[in-house]
Amino acid sequence: MSQLFTGSQEQSKIFTKSDFGTNFKWGVSTSAYQTEGSHLSYGKGASIWDAFANKKGTIYKGQTGEIACDFYQRFETDLELMHNLNIPNFRFSLSWPRLIPKGTGTRNLLGIDFYNRLIDKCLKLDIEPWVTLYHWDLPNELEKKGGWTNRDIIDWFREYADLCSRKFGDRVSNWMILNEPLVFVGAGHFLGVHAPGRRGMKNFLPAMHHAAICQAEGARIIKNNRPKVKVGTTFSCSHIEAFSNREKDVLAAKRVDALVNRLFLEASLGFSYPIKELPFLKRVEKYWQPEDDKLLSYDFDFIGLQNYTREIVKHSYFVPYIKATNVKAVKRKVPTTQMKWEVYPDSLYYMLKKFDAYSGVKNISVTENGAAFNDILKNGEINDFERTTYIQQYLQALLKAKNEGVNVNGYFIWSFTDNFEWAEGFHPRFGLVYINFKTQERIVKASGKWYKEFLS
Repeated sequence: MSQLFTGSQEQSKIFTKSDFGTNFKWGVSTSAYQTEGSHLSYGKGASIWDAFANKKGTIYKGQTGEIACDFYQRFETDLELMHNLNIPNFRFSLSWPRLIPKGTGTRNLLGIDFYNRLIDKCLKLDIEPWVTLYHWDLPNELEKKGGWTNRDIIDWFREYADLCSRKFGDRVSNWMILNEPLVFVGAGHFLGVHAPGRRGMKNFLPAMHHAAICQAEGARIIKNNRPKVKVGTTFSCSHIEAFSNREKDVLAAKRVDALVNRLFLEASLGFSYPIKELPFLKRVEKYWQPEDDKLLSYDFDFIGLQNYTREIVKHSYFVPYIKATNVKAVKRKVPTTQMKWEVYPDSLYYMLKKFDAYSGVKNISVTENGAAFNDILKNGEINDFERTTYIQQYLQALLKAKNEGVNVNGYFIWSFTDNFEWAEGFHPRFGLVYINFKTQERIVKASGKWYKEFLS
């Protein structure tokens, strides 16, 4: 059993894999558009990211996910590499437009066959597949009809969830409905910096409400079709702190916390939306229909918590709706990743405690945590000490929460390989495995070798 040294300036700790318990789930995470490639091949339809990435000025250096990691063609050897690294759990997403090219109606048999082969290969290698139903790649044909802003998406999503659970639910025991709904709704339907590039409250509110309903409805569909599987969903979260003790800063932090950490979670738990802290959410009444309060909630088997950093917040007169702004980590002169996110391991500890405090949250898995750093390939190796240290320190925070009684039962590193990081393109590298995107060569980084040893 390998041992791990980790710590901060204040403390250090040696622990082993066994300290997390024999039933703790260790894994890695990826998503379809970020890795698969073969974007309009083998019967697949276009997604909103196919369309968005081909618009001028949307993605770093005009890059796209059209080839990405070529996982569609290379999944067998990638899974064999995963197996060789002793990684027992693999979280990946299904591509809606690969399975139903126009979003509704005709199925793509080649897409169904691909995921059958992927799942079967996982099981053959004793890798447990954890499937995310929706990781941001909406069929572009549905976007032409309004996408997430169109109430009809609830029926479209029901159809998609029904297909996936019937075709793959006999071998997939763990399902996640949405990946980080606030991110794809906020970045894609308010700020316009992610696909589909919509902006403003007129897009945010209906997309938010319909996504929250789909989150619960998708779970109901899967559970109805496959009663024995475990169904969860995932939430992005960041520990929020006020910049000062000034009342305006404290209230600003509460508003940001309500938006970032509570909005979709509390809707799923039956609390509806945090209108008290965010009065602008009252406008969702325009999109509300009778019985929606019942449609919003679902008793999930587990929650996927996805945390990378914390945010320091202060009051701002100039930011609409939330009257708050982040104090950037670089200005605070704290350690940061390549994404300019603060390295703050206690953020994971605080968020685990926060989520666990809800009585309706039964189990938690950390379904994403990791970091991008400036990886340097030298003599055929990547000695990414910063990433290894980051993972170790965040695991220390997780273990602290677990030892204090938080029911956290899994940890998945983002990500297995370097991939297409949305608007940032291929520039940020999060992987345990380096990819040369010109040759598709794979090189296991020092962090991947450390993970292998730790899991042995």
